[in-house]
Amino acid sequence: MTDTIATATDAPPLGLPDLDADARVRADDRAHVFHSWSAQALIDPLPVAAGSGSTFWDYAGNPYLDFSSQLVNLNLGHQHPDLVEAIRDQAGRLATIQPSMASDVRGELARRIAEVAPGDLDRVFFTNGGADANEYAVRMARAFTGRRKVLSMYRSYHGGTGTAISLTGDPRRWPNEPSDGSVAHFFGPYPYRSAFHSASEAEETERALAHLEQVIVLEGASTIAAILIETIVGTNGVLVPPPGYLEGVRALADRYGIVYIADEVMVGFGRVGEWFAVNAFGVTPDLITFAKGVNSGYVPLGGVVISKRIAEHFDTVPFAGGLTYSGHPLACAAGVATFEVFERDGILERVRDLGERVVEPRLRELAAAHPSVGDVRGRGLFWAIELVRDPATREPLVPFNASGAVAAPVAEVAAACKRAGVWPFTHFNRLHVAPPLVISEEELRRGLDVIDEALTLADAHVV
Repeated sequence: MTDTIATATDAPPLGLPDLDADARVRADDRAHVFHSWSAQALIDPLPVAAGSGSTFWDYAGNPYLDFSSQLVNLNLGHQHPDLVEAIRDQAGRLATIQPSMASDVRGELARRIAEVAPGDLDRVFFTNGGADANEYAVRMARAFTGRRKVLSMYRSYHGGTGTAISLTGDPRRWPNEPSDGSVAHFFGPYPYRSAFHSASEAEETERALAHLEQVIVLEGASTIAAILIETIVGTNGVLVPPPGYLEGVRALADRYGIVYIADEVMVGFGRVGEWFAVNAFGVTPDLITFAKGVNSGYVPLGGVVISKRIAEHFDTVPFAGGLTYSGHPLACAAGVATFEVFERDGILERVRDLGERVVEPRLRELAAAHPSVGDVRGRGLFWAIELVRDPATREPLVPFNASGAVAAPVAEVAAACKRAGVWPFTHFNRLHVAPPLVISEEELRRGLDVIDEALTLADAHVV
């Protein structure tokens, strides 16, 4: 397909470099900003001066190709003119209104979301982000079923709020316990590191579903309100479910009267070439949570898409929940503009094309060329490069939840990427490829070339 996305220049914007501004931003940040998920004295945040398309600049004028879309949310890139204009226009006529009143842009965005959601999911409850979307989806499931318990995967991240962090399977949960005690975890499919000793994707699906059903039975099916699953596991590995797995989850949920919640905070709105990733797998959940790509985070926004049967439960029963800024007009205006850009510029089609024609073949080449690459996997513009110390045993390049000196091999790769002008996304022993969906083909190939070169540092640690 023809690439119609303009390539951003690496030339710094007007006014850069500005080292005095850099010093002021650093001083204010270090003196007064308390950062998330960080030991405050051990970090050195990069001051960012400007952004455009797939590139952002520091105050020294250095460009960085944003291969992480910030936190996998900047789907339409930095400073997209249509989104900026939509926010400016909305602010000029109605900057905000409370959720109990009707708003034209809120209603239009909800309608557009319902039109691309699967099945009869046609009602939308808006939140301020992904964590509270998952919180409210769980609250809906509990109210609908009259049950309390929720199941989620060990390899998962669902947000930093009370129930969301309890549902999270990765180590960010540990220092926040105890929180919501009505959560149980299970192993999801991971063919490269199968917990079930599977030799094929078919075996992985069969055994992972048998394990999930055993957890349901042992936890007490009559106590379980919901199963919450990232359609494609995000931060914890870009784990694409093998064929039949999500269909099996849907069947188990139906068999035991459990609500199936699809967490699409990271993979919804084009990241894998679909409006919602579940559309690629032919399943219809009861609830879908979203955020991030719905408006590229220009103004915080998230939500829950609700099936007819669950929405109808609340026709005469009040829903016990709400947020002051739910469906904020500025956020929704950017969301409506996002739909218009996607449709006008064929974003879903270009993501599928770039993923199949550029990213996957290039990553297969990297896997063949670098002994440190144990596995590559993904879909669309969302991929993981899993790094190993020993290709035969699949020993990770750095241990699970590594930090400090022991995590140095991956840190070296990331630093090399940054020196070459590419900002990567790393987690444990992986690099993730998640650039803005508007990235040009030339930029995409350049970023992959930089990763290729940086991986030679990881190769040096292979036994």
